[in-house]
Amino acid sequence: MLHRLGLAEMISLIRSKSISALELVNAHLDRIERRNPHLNAFTMVLADQARESARRADQGLPAGSLHGIPVTVKDSFDVAGWPTRLGSFFAPETPAAEDSAVVSRLRRAGAIILGKTNTPEFLASYETDNFLTGRTNNPWDLNRTPGGSSGGEAAAIAGRCSPGGVGSDGGGSIRVPAHFCGIAGLKPTPGRISIIGHRPSEGVRGIAASGPMARSVADVRILFEVLAGYDDRDALSAPIPARPAALDDLRIGVMEQFGDIAVQPSIRRAVQDAAVALRGLGFVVDEFRPEGIERAPNLWSFFFSELPARANKERIAGREAEAHWTYTENLDRALDRPPASGWQVVESMTARDAMRRRLVEQMRRFPVLLMPVSSVVAFPHRERRFQTEGKPIGLFQAMMAATTFNVLGLPAMAVPFAVAAEGLPAGVQLVGRPWEEELLLELGVLLEAARGPLPEPPED
Repeated sequence: MLHRLGLAEMISLIRSKSISALELVNAHLDRIERRNPHLNAFTMVLADQARESARRADQGLPAGSLHGIPVTVKDSFDVAGWPTRLGSFFAPETPAAEDSAVVSRLRRAGAIILGKTNTPEFLASYETDNFLTGRTNNPWDLNRTPGGSSGGEAAAIAGRCSPGGVGSDGGGSIRVPAHFCGIAGLKPTPGRISIIGHRPSEGVRGIAASGPMARSVADVRILFEVLAGYDDRDALSAPIPARPAALDDLRIGVMEQFGDIAVQPSIRRAVQDAAVALRGLGFVVDEFRPEGIERAPNLWSFFFSELPARANKERIAGREAEAHWTYTENLDRALDRPPASGWQVVESMTARDAMRRRLVEQMRRFPVLLMPVSSVVAFPHRERRFQTEGKPIGLFQAMMAATTFNVLGLPAMAVPFAVAAEGLPAGVQLVGRPWEEELLLELGVLLEAARGPLPEPPED
């Protein structure tokens, strides 16, 4: 049952030669063969290449900290020799000429790429579905979504087809699928992990980030240590050295919901129980009510949806029937607004910077925030209205706790914390100040240990 091990255990067994890289790769390929017909998490499985890489790893000296370890990559990152399809007929079929920055770092550390995982078309939805690969299902309930846009990656990891990998997050796209599937995922400060070789490459910089995903925060930390680093090709990259987290006298601010947006009972309970656990670890945990960020989700919507809407429409002009609903669902709504002026863009960027500055000032007292990832647990495919403790809410409102930290550029992490009464995972979110990913990771590891083991997704 090698596919059930965590990354740290796999690394130890490979180093001690208790198992071979080929055994480990084969165990995961066998698992993919059994589970992927139900999950549909992969766009391509690189079985022959992975086996050949494993044989070379077994014959050579350890190449790095992930020597012989299989991983997966969201199909929005270039992998040399293979196309990056983004779930779309409109993406080039031309094979990538070189590896993306994250794939290059994984390979240099000795990791073996098992395959690429599914996305919504052009990463434009919280559901993972497209005309090329089809719909990805949540391992906890095949009738529910694993989230998006890193839904294939989350489903593969939660379904134990992969021990970990890389996603991207432009509006909760790592954290929401991690929360929906009961795994861990980190959206770092933009620039902490290079985004070179991620598609699509256009868009407002500082909204999206590349980040690691795995079944535990401890395993996310292992991947983060490999992926983080300066890249002079990335305009936002900064030479931030790895550094130990300072937990002494740490104060944690709790937000049980984002502003006045109601949450489902299981979401509130998970945040409350996580706060109790952190107090039990000796941390000061108090209520936190931020001021001045109420319109952050609206700014995110402007940058992520409204600003690129006309370019997105032009991309499919004359071939609209070939565009999937995950791409077009919100497009017409965004096009209803008048085109953004240059002055409106400048004003919005200025408002974003002021909002970020104000929140970071408030976080001097609470360097870490504990809150929901989303107002809801994983929902049935295509559902768009959700019952909460209060009135029903829509998808935009349900994701405000995630999108806020994309537009403000703060690091945030989904930590698997509970399985609700309905048998679905309920994660919590830890948010930090810029460049303080190590603090979130250390705190997340402690929180997982205090939480104890969780149930696993059912087998079909």
